[in-house]
Amino acid sequence: MILADLGADVIRVARIGEQDQRNLLLRGRRSVAIDLKHPDGLRAAWRLIERSDLLIEGFRPGVTERLGVGPDDCLALNPKLIYGRVTGWGQEGPNAHVAGHDINYIALAGALYTFGYADRPPRPPTNIVGDFAAGGMLLVIGMLGALWESRESGQGQVVDAAMVDGVALTMISVFSAMAAGDWDDRRGSNIGQGAPPYYAAYETADGGYVSLGSIEPGFFDELCTRLKLDQREWADRNNRARWPAMQQKMSELFKTRTRDEWCRVLEGTDACFAPVLTPREAPDHPHNAARDTFVEIGGVLQPGPAPRFSRTPGAIRGTPPVPGEHTAEVLAQCGLADDEIEALVRSRAVGQAPTPPTEKRMA
Repeated sequence: MILADLGADVIRVARIGEQDQRNLLLRGRRSVAIDLKHPDGLRAAWRLIERSDLLIEGFRPGVTERLGVGPDDCLALNPKLIYGRVTGWGQEGPNAHVAGHDINYIALAGALYTFGYADRPPRPPTNIVGDFAAGGMLLVIGMLGALWESRESGQGQVVDAAMVDGVALTMISVFSAMAAGDWDDRRGSNIGQGAPPYYAAYETADGGYVSLGSIEPGFFDELCTRLKLDQREWADRNNRARWPAMQQKMSELFKTRTRDEWCRVLEGTDACFAPVLTPREAPDHPHNAARDTFVEIGGVLQPGPAPRFSRTPGAIRGTPPVPGEHTAEVLAQCGLADDEIEALVRSRAVGQAPTPPTEKRMA
């Protein structure tokens, strides 16, 4: 999705008969349906691979090799190809061939233990850390880094993006704190985990929540000024022994007003404050609205492209395709004649789905 937003022509190879997902992650892509187990389907896939800069696969280790589209097969066809492999556990190791999900990868890398409160089991932070940050986004960085290197060497290579490795990398601040002797293994006891009174979320009078991140002295002074707190009482704010009592006082204070009332007091100041918004609320916040952080495409609200480019801005180039919607179009661009494509469709080596009506695309 990110590569498509940045302007790449991304083609998804779908299974013939694959269910129409309408998944926003598929936005901006074209879709071809190919039976890789059919000899003619495999040859059609090779024609596409020969003309591609990048290939991404997310199967268990060894699957693409058995299908005839493994790294050796593809690099023989296209020596400049960047071959990306994204998995949870990586291509080797004791867990490489077993099933898993985001929660398992962040657990093994040490991240899951850090989420939540000390008196409860760890709480997974949706599937953002493993699947998206440590998996997809780091894969994109690796693919673009390899593509840049290939400009000099003229050679392709394999990029192995394992989520467990990526999660470990995102834990660098934790390991830095451990090395400095500034990390407490008790869950919920460290600065970034909501332990101090100045870096936490608080409930408000109407059942909403607000967030504070007033770590630095100047920002905390601003918070005290806005909240009319006696700074002498909070002078030892970094005394961990006093954090629970300080949090209790801060909690009682924030329950005296509604979330919107606290926004009028603190938002737009250097107190490092923001309301805790639900996903439904976030698009309507004035800051997000001013930046078009969320956009509407085909009648569907969704996050816009990021990051921002001054000269070549990203864009969402279409709604999620129906599986096989672009089969004939893409194969024709790969040099296949109309009668060849028709023969492939008849033999079910490839599948061609009709273009969906406008109202279905917007559903």
